[in-house]
Amino acid sequence: MTDEHTDEHTVPDRPGLDRLACLAGRSWRVSALPGGLTNTNFRVQVDDDLGRRDLVVRWGHADVTLLGIDRDAEHANTVAAYRAGVGAEVVEYRPDLSMLVIGFLPGTALVDRDFADPAVMRRAADAVRRLHRGPRFTGDFDMFARQAGYLEVVREKGIRLPSGYADHATAWEDVRRALAAAPRPTVPCNNDLLAANFIDDATWNGEGQVWLIDYEYSGNNDACFELGNTTTECNFSEDQVDAWCEAYFGDPTPADRARVRVQALCSEYGWSLWGFIQEATSSIDFDFHAWGMERYEKAAATFRGGGLPRLLEQVASGG
Repeated sequence: MTDEHTDEHTVPDRPGLDRLACLAGRSWRVSALPGGLTNTNFRVQVDDDLGRRDLVVRWGHADVTLLGIDRDAEHANTVAAYRAGVGAEVVEYRPDLSMLVIGFLPGTALVDRDFADPAVMRRAADAVRRLHRGPRFTGDFDMFARQAGYLEVVREKGIRLPSGYADHATAWEDVRRALAAAPRPTVPCNNDLLAANFIDDATWNGEGQVWLIDYEYSGNNDACFELGNTTTECNFSEDQVDAWCEAYFGDPTPADRARVRVQALCSEYGWSLWGFIQEATSSIDFDFHAWGMERYEKAAATFRGGGLPRLLEQVASGG
């Protein structure tokens, strides 16, 4: 079999896909997939006498040391998510090429407005719950440690921050103490479940399923961080936050609801630094500053609002 391939359309800066064992000697075509701010994604469709395969190649090219990405952990946790029944199969891992090859998942990537459909929200919450009940992940994720690490990068690189960012350091410590006062067991978490990382296959098994993708920042974590991160990344209304809690917990306690909202704040304040670091270091044509500011301004509004002390009381009570 000759190693033939054709580009379905122009694929910029394509790496050496020919070096992948799963494509060697096969006939395939490749197209670029949208999205990806720390990697480039390709869809590779294999079709020859040996059979058909539909694959996704994730090519990492960001400075992972600055962003805290562990590619080996990403690989291991993608395998674990597949075993949990919510992720794609891992076909090949080539750290020497910075590539992870996974099966292509049928379905549609969600957008924020899709969560207005209660059925979509239920399927998404079910997928998150099954991930959390699945095999333990490699490594842990804690946003307080991540935020401190990002701040070190900011200081070392002389990266500019919003003028008021440091003003919330005392309140940030109050948040940390409230969460620590009623600790919860950690579970395997994706930690980056924005809408596009939910793939909705409404026809799967006659009932529909949502798949979860992109495990760059995965690790064992408080389930409420996962839930809170999604509420803010997907711009949920207050009613949607409550519906999300109900879809996941069934009968959430006041502490459950408060903890999700507080962890949304943690997501906003911590991940905003990711945007500012990317603004200063990434060559990708994307407005990382605006991305970071959107999250920072959400966090600042919560820090300055009058409702945070009550939320922290409910979190610390654990009830």
